[in-house]
Amino acid sequence: MFAARQVTSSVFGAAQRRAFSASAASLSKVAVLGAGGGIGQPLSLLLKLNPRVTELSLFDIRGAPGVAADVGHVNTKSVVTGYEPEQNGGIAAALKGAEIVLIPAGVPRKPGMTRDDLFNTNASIVRDLSKSVAEHCPNANILIISNPVNSTVPITAEVLKKAGVYNPKRLFGVTTLDVVRASRFISQHKGTDPANENIVVIGGHSGETIVPLLSQSGYNLEGQALADYVKRVQFGGDEVVQAKGGAGSATLSMAMAGARFAESLLKAAQGEKGVIEPSFVDSPLFKDQGVTYFSSNVELGPEGVEKIHPIGEVTAHEQKLIDVCVGQLKGNIEKGVKFVAENP
Repeated sequence: MFAARQVTSSVFGAAQRRAFSASAASLSKVAVLGAGGGIGQPLSLLLKLNPRVTELSLFDIRGAPGVAADVGHVNTKSVVTGYEPEQNGGIAAALKGAEIVLIPAGVPRKPGMTRDDLFNTNASIVRDLSKSVAEHCPNANILIISNPVNSTVPITAEVLKKAGVYNPKRLFGVTTLDVVRASRFISQHKGTDPANENIVVIGGHSGETIVPLLSQSGYNLEGQALADYVKRVQFGGDEVVQAKGGAGSATLSMAMAGARFAESLLKAAQGEKGVIEPSFVDSPLFKDQGVTYFSSNVELGPEGVEKIHPIGEVTAHEQKLIDVCVGQLKGNIEKGVKFVAENP
């Protein structure tokens, strides 16, 4: 997995970069839609540092050419181009030939806002960007970061379905940050190295739809310690929103999570086996309960989703969390589907 100390060595080690570049099996164009924003800028920087990326395409309604000029000075080989709607061919040129498209575009949360409060604005943004992806690079892997992910992934799917290009193996909601937080928080609790932790987290990407499965990592918190841990994983984003005092949300950690997921997709596309990342995808796990999309460990391959892993054994407490999660997810998903139906 893309642990913290691995980032440091592979991204900043010159010798490893050279070896990494030499072994890369293919050219990889990666596009970021919303590159001028709080997530988009650090995400663009992290992708520039990734030697698997050979072409980096940055788009936003404003600011992307400036971000491209800035990160373009970083001494890695990838070529960076910034696009605005009326510059450099616009979004069509930005997306043409893209292998991976990351969509962090949207408004950030402010104190007191839930992810659902963001829905109306971000739903329209994601819908319109998804239409462009469907038109200009329908075979790309699409990574949805824009919140609320529980609804924006279904929005993207409905747009792609209407365009006749929906491929459930290539649409991902990025929930990696929940695993990053769960792993970091347990390391703080237990005094372990967070780079060696990889807590399984399933469900969705907001509040009580986020379900950490500590039992599958050999941990057994109880009572208030367990309740506090679960709440912090589920609502960790609120810590950042409050700490920034209205000036932003979890942008830097989310950028790291998005870059990690893109890295995993590129590794799988270039032939590495056994690459597993959690992701909110079209999943069979709870379809019988009307939950079309669900986040669990997903094995990646050259075609995107290769295998969706079962949840496995859980404790009675974890099952209660899952039951709450499934009930909320159904409504979140239906909200996204309804939005596209009513606002094509």
